Amino acid sequence: MSNFWITVTALAGYLLGSLPFGYLVAKAHGVDIFKVGSGNPGATNVKRVLGPKAGNTVLALDMLKGAVATAWPLLPFVEEEHKVVLQLIGVVAAVIGHAFSVFTRFKGGKSVATAAGGLFVLIPVAGLIAAATWVVTFYAFRYVSLASILAAVAIITASWLMPYHVAVAVITTVLATFVIVRHHENIRRLLNGTESRFVKKSAVAPAAPPADPAK
Repeated sequence: MSNFWITVTALAGYLLGSLPFGYLVAKAHGVDIFKVGSGNPGATNVKRVLGPKAGNTVLALDMLKGAVATAWPLLPFVEEEHKVVLQLIGVVAAVIGHAFSVFTRFKGGKSVATAAGGLFVLIPVAGLIAAATWVVTFYAFRYVSLASILAAVAIITASWLMPYHVAVAVITTVLATFVIVRHHENIRRLLNGTESRFVKKSAVAPAAPPADPAK
């Protein structure tokens, strides 16, 4: 495999990962996502600030960029023996790009969605196990951070227990550990009992009608 393909894959993955969809979606609503809520450009903060439609859009786009960076080496013109290596380079580069985006002065998110998109392509069964872990944890405790951390632990475990190549398991472990480390502030708040739960805002109750002076 030539250095040309390694360089192209790494650069393409990084630039894809760097696309700041959270920032752009929020900007379209007149909001600087770095200055509101948690200050994070990820889907969770966008959803808290701007609502489900904007947040889910960012989630889908962040997953897509990770998936594309990992999937394109599967195209027919790439030699079979090089596909997995290029996929690994692509997903790592995309995760780094999301966390340290060149388009936002190297500020970025925690890379959960981007890593998930790439790993779903690379190891889909382990990805489903991690997704199920996330869903169960979130709906049991309503902590997005805890769900993401336990999903990362689940995909590390699954990558080693299932018959994947050792290089795939190693890179999966590195990426998932990176995601966990990016949650260090959330971990501290979880331990202190100060982490915010994700709770739907209830509708504002209508004001009571004024009292009838005749009564």
